[in-house]
Amino acid sequence: MYKTFSMELAGRTLSVDIGRVAAQANGAAFMRYGNTVVLSTATASEKPREGIDFFPLSVEFHEKMYSVGRIPGGFTRREGKPSDNAVLTCRVIDRPMRPLFPKDYRNDVTLENLVMNVDQDCAPELLAMLGSALATSISDIPFDGPTAATQVGLVDGELVYNPTSEQREKSDLALTVASTREKVIMIEAGANEVSEDTMIKAIYGAHELNGQIIEFFDKIVAECGKEKHEYEHFDIPADLYEDMVHFITPEAMEEAVFTDVKQVREENIRKIKDQLEERYAEEHEDWLSFIDDAVYKFQKLTVRKMILKDQKRPDGREIKQIRPLHAEVDVLPTVHGSGLFSRGQTQVLNVTTLAPLSEKQKLDGLDDSKTSKRYIHHYNFPSWSVGETRPSRGPGRREIGHGALAERALLPVIPSEEEFPYTIRTVSEILESNGSTSQGSICASTLSLMAAGVPIKAPVAGISVGLVTGETDDDYLILTDIQGLEDFFGDMDFKVAGTHKGITAIQMDIKIHGLTREIVEQAIYRTKEAREYILDEVMLKAIDKPREELSVYAPKIRQIMIDPQKIGDVVGQRGKTINALIERTGVKIDITDDGAVSVCGTDKAAMDEAIRLIEIIVTDFEKGQIFEGNVVSIKDFGAFIEFAPGKEGMVHISNIARRRINHVEDELTLGDKVKVICLGKDKMGRISFSIKDVPDKNK
Repeated sequence: MYKTFSMELAGRTLSVDIGRVAAQANGAAFMRYGNTVVLSTATASEKPREGIDFFPLSVEFHEKMYSVGRIPGGFTRREGKPSDNAVLTCRVIDRPMRPLFPKDYRNDVTLENLVMNVDQDCAPELLAMLGSALATSISDIPFDGPTAATQVGLVDGELVYNPTSEQREKSDLALTVASTREKVIMIEAGANEVSEDTMIKAIYGAHELNGQIIEFFDKIVAECGKEKHEYEHFDIPADLYEDMVHFITPEAMEEAVFTDVKQVREENIRKIKDQLEERYAEEHEDWLSFIDDAVYKFQKLTVRKMILKDQKRPDGREIKQIRPLHAEVDVLPTVHGSGLFSRGQTQVLNVTTLAPLSEKQKLDGLDDSKTSKRYIHHYNFPSWSVGETRPSRGPGRREIGHGALAERALLPVIPSEEEFPYTIRTVSEILESNGSTSQGSICASTLSLMAAGVPIKAPVAGISVGLVTGETDDDYLILTDIQGLEDFFGDMDFKVAGTHKGITAIQMDIKIHGLTREIVEQAIYRTKEAREYILDEVMLKAIDKPREELSVYAPKIRQIMIDPQKIGDVVGQRGKTINALIERTGVKIDITDDGAVSVCGTDKAAMDEAIRLIEIIVTDFEKGQIFEGNVVSIKDFGAFIEFAPGKEGMVHISNIARRRINHVEDELTLGDKVKVICLGKDKMGRISFSIKDVPDKNK
């Protein structure tokens, strides 16, 4: 027998079946919200993985196309590698849960989410977050949960919790908040320049709702939860740590990490490890395998003490001070737009490429409202940017996540298709990294877009703040513009992007069991102060507004509107007419269902000719109109003139010349270019032309 539990959540029923399916997993929850159904499971290996110094957690989100009544595309007709949306969902499941596992837990843990049925009004991504937390909480895997998550929208100025598909389409906010019983533990947001006050209100409205979900989960755990299993602890020998601190000394470690050059710091730490290996090689050979972990712990405690107690940052900056900044545009000569942004030892080059709307990225996912996108941001993080070497195997989950964050930050300021009928791709190449490359990508993207002449509504900048906490909630310090070391040894990476007007994106990752409201509010307002400084003092001094003209190397697009009923005339049978237009003029032509025709090319004369021909094709022909065309066929009774691809009219032999002629060939040959005047339609409905009646002034 299985047990079913349910609660009302944002106007819909959330129900959970425990013990119904997947009995051999450590924990399983068969989740249903509205008509969305997700099976969430948590499994752990019996023994720890050897030779690692981290917690091996894997999260999967399987988007099954049968859940929306479709068969996958491709030759195999089955699901392939995870979509970007699946990867991003895995990340938002991972981030709030990872800090709640024991820090020295080395058993492999896999959280899997199988999307089995989708109700467009109930997001499967949210249900997977809830299911993963619950499945782990009722399992025997050590976990200090549960957590809960809520999505928030902003429709007509009102906050909406777990918005429906229609509400999401209208919303100025797409916020996801995860919480523990007392604190917020994860924030992910995209926003249409939402104010800081509204964002904070939305976060804590979601946090309050999360508390109700956790109460519901607690009842399930109390009734169905398993006893947590014992595991093999990985502790640094106390004698080793004590001897190391005495031998190296805190003063020497502080001196080793106190530099603004990452390579110097890494070399100093390498020398300390060499000293320890030499010291323990003979008498304490069993300690050698613990040296890396011991030095890491010593480093971490030293850096945290420097910051929290001495208010001394490793590179000597003040607590609110931003690293040296630099911005420039037009780094690359013939691309459509480029921008270089540097913040300390973090450097990003962004390149913008413009293309016709036909080059939109097609999306084939579970959300029926998302079938394509015309603004695309890609992020590349090569190993050499951090002085390492490893083969490049394409973007990983981190690269996809950072690219999506930068894309989300810029999307609210991208002009509409009507204002700017282009597909836009920006690519961020990380040239050097020492913290906050995702926020550097946002700044570089803004520079690049403005240099390319994309009329963005407002410039966007991004910044990250960090956190070091003490023993109590009141003992903490927020750091502006964290570098890699402060991120590595700190407790938080709180990234916020926005314009002068408001926030466009947030991503918050932490390593502790949640943040107080005071910390969240201070972090949000600190980032506002910092991003406005970056915009005003650096970015807008490099380029103060989008260029009025596109690059000479960028394709130009002109758009006209035609009667939607005339689209078939422009396309022609099996595309014959439009292909002839493209072949004749060398341009690209896109037509939407509402009759918007976009002509794309680099040659103005060719674009003008294409538009002229399209306008002719869709014209309702009237007597007296004058056209120019080519003789394409000669008959005994007259000649056929093609005046636009797929459009022909006949000139009767009697209308060719002002004198009598016996043979058409006496006046015309195939290929001749002639001007004709429309006489209307003949008895058979064909367009009838005359050459002889063209006024002399038009010849």
